[in-house]
Amino acid sequence: MARTLEEKDAARQRVRDLAEEYAERGDQLGWFDAVYKEGNLDSIPWADLEPNRFFKQWAEDHQLKGDGRRALVVGCGLGDDAKYLYDVGFDVTAFDISPTAIDWAKRLHHETKIHFETADLFQPFRGWLEAFDFVLEIYTIQPLPMEMRSNAIDAVASFVAPGGELVVVCRGRGNGEEVGQIPYPLSKADLSGFEADGLEQIEFNEVKDDVDDERRFVVHYRRPS
Repeated sequence: MARTLEEKDAARQRVRDLAEEYAERGDQLGWFDAVYKEGNLDSIPWADLEPNRFFKQWAEDHQLKGDGRRALVVGCGLGDDAKYLYDVGFDVTAFDISPTAIDWAKRLHHETKIHFETADLFQPFRGWLEAFDFVLEIYTIQPLPMEMRSNAIDAVASFVAPGGELVVVCRGRGNGEEVGQIPYPLSKADLSGFEADGLEQIEFNEVKDDVDDERRFVVHYRRPS
């Protein structure tokens, strides 16, 4: 679903407005479901109805194949990245805090065997801890309030099994640069939290988005066996 930069900027502003509205109520995360409840794809900046192009390029470059391994997609939204992993042979579980998003994803991908679940990153099912061979995190950490960032990184890392892999795709910034407004980009210093959680960085790629000319980081980690 190709959209212009202006259309995406308008969608991001709508997200900011909702996030501010819910924060004023003392609810830092309720805006996620509110975005999906509006039922308008144009107002969901990350809903392209296709896999993230930065991750897809990484996967193609690495000839990624699932071979029946267990994969988890964090903050899956409408499930397009989960579907990509399913198509390359993973046994996929995907979750989102928004029940509306999960219902929508189930309808979109009803022909698959993807396990879509409504779940909170900070209160995951205990059976998920260190349970997945491949974990994918795209754009889930960056819209969270900054005070949640460290805990979010810890939570994502906790899903990776011994010998398993994690790929993170996020907006990037230099260490010490201002975070600006939602979506708050991550720095290398932020991402070092994954290594503090016991993961080894295998690869770090920085790419420019040809639409908004902003940096994206695509980072590959592995947990030692």
